Amino acid sequence: MASPLTPTVGWNVLHLFTMVTPLADGPAVAAAVKDLEAADHQAVPVAIVGHKADVGFVALGPDLWRLRRFQTALTAAGLDVVDSYVSLTEVSEYAERMPEERKNARLYPRLPPEGKPAFCFYPMSKRRGDKHNWYELPYEDREQLMFGHGGTGRTFAGRVLQLVTGSTGLDDYEWGVTLFGVHPDDLKACVYTMRYDLASSRYAEFGRFVTGMVGDLDEVLAAAGI
Repeated sequence: MASPLTPTVGWNVLHLFTMVTPLADGPAVAAAVKDLEAADHQAVPVAIVGHKADVGFVALGPDLWRLRRFQTALTAAGLDVVDSYVSLTEVSEYAERMPEERKNARLYPRLPPEGKPAFCFYPMSKRRGDKHNWYELPYEDREQLMFGHGGTGRTFAGRVLQLVTGSTGLDDYEWGVTLFGVHPDDLKACVYTMRYDLASSRYAEFGRFVTGMVGDLDEVLAAAGI
């Protein structure tokens, strides 16, 4: 077995979005999740709403090889991976002065948060246009914009938990954003409100959104007809 491949700081994060095939085997899926969790990794099951997928998993932990084996086990259990996203937990360069406790919550999160079953995921990047280029701004300007953006996000504390993971060089966008909310409209309100911040309105590019509900694995599989 390959030696673990771990980040120097934080955890690997793998979002998997799957379709149910005629060969789908509920007990085999449950065994794959149990084996992952027994190896000190996490797997959050999500019942996806809409045509993009049936069942999603947010899998995270220290070993990238272990996440790959989890993906293989799901495929062997009859779930067809139709989309995915690879990223790493991180502390933003604009948040280095935050307390260690809050840094650790970002680098080593415990998911899912209690009482927040509404779920959505989307990737995003910062714009590099001819007129508006995030990466040509001085650090102080970027820091000020992100401070305001974070302040807006904190107004949703208690309603929405946001997990932002870094994917520059790992996937098609630069960050993956995973939101857990008390109600579906909490997610809608959070994304809508934050898009008015200059950091988003002028400099953000968004990918496809995937929406669903976090639940126990049995609930999620039953919703998908397994």
